[in-house]
Amino acid sequence: MQVSALASLVGVTPDTVRYYARIGLLDPAIDADNGYRRFKNADVTRLRFVLRARRLGFHLDEIAEILGMSDCGQTPCPVVREIVERRIAETRERVAELQALQARLEQALALWAGMPNGEPDGHATCALIDATGDELQHTSAA
Repeated sequence: MQVSALASLVGVTPDTVRYYARIGLLDPAIDADNGYRRFKNADVTRLRFVLRARRLGFHLDEIAEILGMSDCGQTPCPVVREIVERRIAETRERVAELQALQARLEQALALWAGMPNGEPDGHATCALIDATGDELQHTSAA
């Protein structure tokens, strides 16, 4: 099947299929008559695997490593477990950062509730932000 047929079957854009082929996640045969990429049923399975891994938060280089291990007859499961454990920790950290940001935003909005919109006076860019100073709960401003 051609790029567009595979894309339609799996529910992605043809550009996604081309990109995954270009970076080596898919390895289509090339039709000698017209140069078109030709995908097999195994490519459908492989692309669906890639999409499932992406939905779980795996990066493309991690997916390439997993596929490469499997292609060589090695089980990638220990690597997958390690990546997921690391990703859970990273996600918890990001969630905590987002919760802290939400708290700061809510504090700022409450602080600004009675304040009028200011006019630029050459000294302050936005009176609301300037009014917060260091009063808000401080966490990393990364």
